[in-house]
Amino acid sequence: MKSLFRAIGTAAVGLALATTAMAEDPIKIALVHGMSGSSFEVFSKQTHTGFEMGLEYATGGTMEIKGRKIEIIKKDTQFKPDVARAVLAEAYGDDEVLIAVGGTSSGVTKGMLPIAEEYERILLVEPAVADSLTGPDANRYIFKTSRNSSMDMQAQALALQPDENLHVATLAEDYAFGRDGIEAFKSALDGSGATIVTEEYVPQGTTDFTAAAERMFNALKDKEGRKVILIYVAGGGDAPGKIQAMDPSRYDIEISMGGHILPVLPTYKRFPGMEGAVYYYYEAYDNEINNWLVEEHMKRFETPPDFFTAGGMASALAIAKALETAETIDTEGLIAAMEGMTWDTPKGPMTFRPEDHQALQSMLHFKIRVDEGVDWAIPEKVRIIEADEMDIPLGRMN
Repeated sequence: MKSLFRAIGTAAVGLALATTAMAEDPIKIALVHGMSGSSFEVFSKQTHTGFEMGLEYATGGTMEIKGRKIEIIKKDTQFKPDVARAVLAEAYGDDEVLIAVGGTSSGVTKGMLPIAEEYERILLVEPAVADSLTGPDANRYIFKTSRNSSMDMQAQALALQPDENLHVATLAEDYAFGRDGIEAFKSALDGSGATIVTEEYVPQGTTDFTAAAERMFNALKDKEGRKVILIYVAGGGDAPGKIQAMDPSRYDIEISMGGHILPVLPTYKRFPGMEGAVYYYYEAYDNEINNWLVEEHMKRFETPPDFFTAGGMASALAIAKALETAETIDTEGLIAAMEGMTWDTPKGPMTFRPEDHQALQSMLHFKIRVDEGVDWAIPEKVRIIEADEMDIPLGRMN
């Protein structure tokens, strides 16, 4: 009998030790972004900086949640869909990460969606934008903290104050980001009386916009009322500058576009007074989280945080809150915690819509101000466009 009690006691101690060891295992999170092979690398680097600062803020510098260390594993997609799928599978399988965050390009990220479903692990999309990432091809393991094309374009439409006197020609790149964006813009104009007169799509990497610009000029020049070329191009090539150099003003045509990262904003000095919408600008939001981010980023990097930095922080804060509030730290526990969850970010509260897991959030209506003492054009706040002002279409129905 004593030997039986001893055996039971030994087993209980072993179970307790195993349980303690499991509790002390790190929570592994993979950052799956393109770190080589594209000019968009800067987006990934900003996202990583913001993510790490977000976890630091959320944990008070301990990098621990519920007594467990957070371990970050970085994977390079090289901006290639096949590589992205492989490294995400590696993260879920070999590295045993609980959550992955990625990716940078919408087209590449779309190819990652089925991998999350195959491994039954969460993929938190940041900073890729396309609406389709929470659309019919998504699945219950996909959550998205980044804004989507509908938010970009509904906010852009609100900034243009559309009515029956507005005539617009659009220019976008011919892939998921560009086409989703223009579809969202057209939807945002429905019922306003404004007219889309033509749509131009160019390959990624285009540097000569002459032909597209001439077609847009011809479609707009004889219209009565306000005439605008909307540019929705994420890559290089300087489409706004090259089209501006063709003097659209001779036809009373103006250029409109969303905001951009700080390294690109010096080029906006050519467009004083232009109004548009953007995800974030560091001076536009006054709250505890943003104030900390701006102050710490200035201390560490001698430059203010950019909008992908803010996005990376928002994704980290979402994960931190989910881990803190989930009844169980596993995929099902996190999904239950995240559906409908509201959390604070540098740009105010965000909420994961339960139906499709898109984070609903505010946008910034800006007007470009040029200050010779500032290296870049300043997207000065006109107002914050709140989430409930935008009618964001549902993607995947849960």
